[in-house]
Amino acid sequence: MNKENCDQPIYLNSAGLICSLGSGPKNIEDRLFNENTELTYLQRSPKFSTDNRLLFGLVEHPLAAVSIAEQNTRNNRMLTTASEPLLNEIQLLKERFGPQRIATVIGTSTSGISEGEEALLYYKSQNKFPENYHYCMQEPFSPSRYISKWLGLRGPAFSVSSACTSGSKALASAARLLRLGVCDAVIAGGVDTLCNMTIRGFSSLLVTTDSICNPFSVNRNGINIGEGAGLFILTREPGPVRLAGIGETSDAYHISSPHPEGKGAENAMRQALQQARMKPESIQYLNLHGTGTEQNDKMEARAVQRVFGNDIACSSTKPLTGHTLAASGAIEAVFCWLALQREDDRLPPHRWDGQADLDLPVLTGITTTKLGKKLTTAMSNSYAFGGNNTSLIMARE
Repeated sequence: MNKENCDQPIYLNSAGLICSLGSGPKNIEDRLFNENTELTYLQRSPKFSTDNRLLFGLVEHPLAAVSIAEQNTRNNRMLTTASEPLLNEIQLLKERFGPQRIATVIGTSTSGISEGEEALLYYKSQNKFPENYHYCMQEPFSPSRYISKWLGLRGPAFSVSSACTSGSKALASAARLLRLGVCDAVIAGGVDTLCNMTIRGFSSLLVTTDSICNPFSVNRNGINIGEGAGLFILTREPGPVRLAGIGETSDAYHISSPHPEGKGAENAMRQALQQARMKPESIQYLNLHGTGTEQNDKMEARAVQRVFGNDIACSSTKPLTGHTLAASGAIEAVFCWLALQREDDRLPPHRWDGQADLDLPVLTGITTTKLGKKLTTAMSNSYAFGGNNTSLIMARE
């Protein structure tokens, strides 16, 4: 059996992205780094909130068609659109390595649940399911199965469904496949789309807000749900950004609430630093999970302060995209990937009301929008139900 070589460098060669900010990394970049805090990309939707109260990170960009009928879901249409900038490179990889040496790992929590919801409503009125509905649409494996079949790949294909760490854990799984020598390239990331089950579920937990989320503010009062997809091509061959360190923990404190002191979150950050062979002061920017909920922000601020102190440059991008759930770790990794390739010193700004919660460790670096030099190292945090925690470290090459 092959043994994983954690010293083997893994590279994030190319990325695809779609979210409320638009479609395509380069098209999104200007909006991501815009310092105008008055701009918002969240909106209301009568489809998902009958009182037109909640704000969502909706994707309004036209989505590419899916030719495989039993896989024609909004999730897979979003994946197809996010994949479009990568198609030429994937074809070259197929010709070079063979399709059997390219794997697919996709994180998701919703898969095709919205299609399942529509099918059940149809069944209720017609006493039969619609002809275009297939149960496999809503299986967690659907996005990975679809991408693999659509692209003609024959390497390992599987999905990760660990709630809001799914996208980042898909990248961690991709790195392991490469280090084990199972494959030579991996298409990996995360995708989630809005559906009533998710929105009503989070609303029942009393963690959604009818205003733009306000991470780490004393006035924070909940999350905005979003949708989107983030994808990478990962290989062992040098690229613009290296996936330098990965930390994964599960504190299993509670089925939905994080450990109040952020013990698992802290351990994930320390694991990532250890794997990257970096000290905390080596990390120049931290993309916070930063949902804007009472408990998540509290535990994350405490964990970050213990690892990095108060002054690390950091921000949450969820006021721009909403919390894209299983896609968030992958989308925010793409944001770091973009920041690491900039020729200037700008960072994704933290959008909030500026009213710090004095009961939390004050993260003074949250106001930093310019680093003063080109960014070379970044960490991205993702946290999920069940005390699942992931930290990724990326380095500019």
